[in-house]
Amino acid sequence: MPSTTTTGAELIADSLNTDRRVRLSGGSIAYTVAGRGPALLLVHGLGGTRLTWRHMIEDLARTHTVIAPDLPGHGESDPPAGDYSLGAHACALRDLMLSLGHRRFSLVGHSLGGGVALQTAYQFPERIDRLALISSGGLGPEVSVALRAATLPGADAVVSALSRLPRGVLSRALAVAPSVVSGADSAQIADVLSGLRDTKQRTAFIRTARSVINWKGQAVSAQRQTGLLHGVPVLLVWGSGDTTIPPAHHRAFAARVPDAVTVAIPGAGHYPHETNSAEVLGPLRDFLTSTTPFQYSETSWVDRLVQMSDTSSTR
Repeated sequence: MPSTTTTGAELIADSLNTDRRVRLSGGSIAYTVAGRGPALLLVHGLGGTRLTWRHMIEDLARTHTVIAPDLPGHGESDPPAGDYSLGAHACALRDLMLSLGHRRFSLVGHSLGGGVALQTAYQFPERIDRLALISSGGLGPEVSVALRAATLPGADAVVSALSRLPRGVLSRALAVAPSVVSGADSAQIADVLSGLRDTKQRTAFIRTARSVINWKGQAVSAQRQTGLLHGVPVLLVWGSGDTTIPPAHHRAFAARVPDAVTVAIPGAGHYPHETNSAEVLGPLRDFLTSTTPFQYSETSWVDRLVQMSDTSSTR
């Protein structure tokens, strides 16, 4: 995938799908940009790359400036200095968007990218217009056995061995594996594993996984910050057949965010934006065009933080 280098002062001007790279203080970030209009940032999941959005970028670019980066250490982006946490990823995305001239943007995050999107909204609420979460992490403790295993000692050697299997063999093996391992997502999981042959990507996968997951399940939760989302337009999309993150997480989260728009896609797994892209694109387009961007007020934000603190202290 060819890319060109830009400086932080250059603004996005091309209307065609273009692969680029920008040098930031924390390392270079590779990204795809397409279209014109309000900024829309697409954040991929654990071990993935910006290619996960290939079925959606062209359509979304009709109305938005779409930016799809590789997270630090993933894909073609440089690894970070050592911090693979949600907060570090959120800072990298904020820096990327500011360097490209976008002070505010809507966020779409898949899986880990949903957790990164929620963390970005928490750290930088003044930058956020809307949040769309697809099969999002960070909404509850349960997660697949396979991801929990990725955090155990020796996981790097196992992942390395799996990544070197021919993709077709790996996909067929996953397709007949128990549903707790792959479900409807054997092809997508095979793509992720095949992309982890390089030490850099494999390190990012393992270290990022360990920053949010342990052998018990997801160790990082956005549940306490739910109250901060009042007034932020939120879209939740998930597949009913997701065996990586239970659909119940999204239903419970939606119950705590009464104004959230919810879309459950029957039969889809953990990657509905890849396997059922048309069913995701329609609601996402409607959400982006029919909702009013979040209006940030520091006074209101402080009030929310204080109320959250008071609530937590009574527990």
